[in-house]
Amino acid sequence: MTLWHRASRWAPVVLIAGAVLLAQAPKTFRVDVQLVRILATVKDAHGGLVANLNKEDFQVLDNGSPQEVRVFEKHTSQPLSVATMIDISGSTAKDLKYETQSLDRFFRSLFREGNPDDRTALISFNWEVVRQTGFTRDLAGLEKALRKLKAEAGTSMYDAIDLGAKYIRDREGRHVMVMVTDGGDTISSTTYHQALRSLHNSDTVFYAILVVPITNDAGRNVGGENALSTLASSTGGKVFLPSIGAEMDAAFDDILRDLRTQYLLGFYPKDVPLTKNEFHRIEIKTKQGDLRVISRTGYYGDFIRE
Repeated sequence: MTLWHRASRWAPVVLIAGAVLLAQAPKTFRVDVQLVRILATVKDAHGGLVANLNKEDFQVLDNGSPQEVRVFEKHTSQPLSVATMIDISGSTAKDLKYETQSLDRFFRSLFREGNPDDRTALISFNWEVVRQTGFTRDLAGLEKALRKLKAEAGTSMYDAIDLGAKYIRDREGRHVMVMVTDGGDTISSTTYHQALRSLHNSDTVFYAILVVPITNDAGRNVGGENALSTLASSTGGKVFLPSIGAEMDAAFDDILRDLRTQYLLGFYPKDVPLTKNEFHRIEIKTKQGDLRVISRTGYYGDFIRE
């Protein structure tokens, strides 16, 4: 079990020499070495998953400029690395037992099908962020770690997102973060925008299982809920608001269905209009106008994925 102290942040990820030169240069966009990868889910007008499209069915725009799709996989089987984040602050105490039971079932379903190299790491957060396990498929070890969790103290949600994204960044394959939380952040030193940037720079799709302890609007942390919704939509994920029990299990099942039907698209940016904004907007369209593509909305100019 590894403790990530909030006061002593992880050292910044060391990038290749080209990235260092990029950081020192004016804010222009280099186009010669970068591969931008996009995990996309496609749904029809009724919300059903569409899994039979080909590379020719997609159009990718980077800052409005059409791009050639150079990497394409349908039902991509690239291994999953899932950073599973669980809020164990004091406000989650009454529901923690049920949340861990649902997580245990989620882990079993995750490893039942798919790539034998799929892995998950369990990370808890309250006033501190603790890596309970490394990336593993040891169900007994994960279950043991879940049983030891106790709810107490405040919530460092943005710290957890930032550290989890940096932990997952250099792993091969697909990157996913699944967070179970009540949506409140009380003591993070990381800001919302820093957490969002970390998710984008680690190429991570963010899902949130939002367990709302107070259902009436007067006592809810609406700001926290909106922040999670924006983090999810910006990275191609989703927020669920289930009750404890069967609805939470159904939310995890929906996440797994998305992950099993993802498309992988990759392009080398070319002839991209330069702007003062270092965030590049990505738009993905299909030839069928009634289909909706769910993916991350862009990437930062310093994002490098070889």
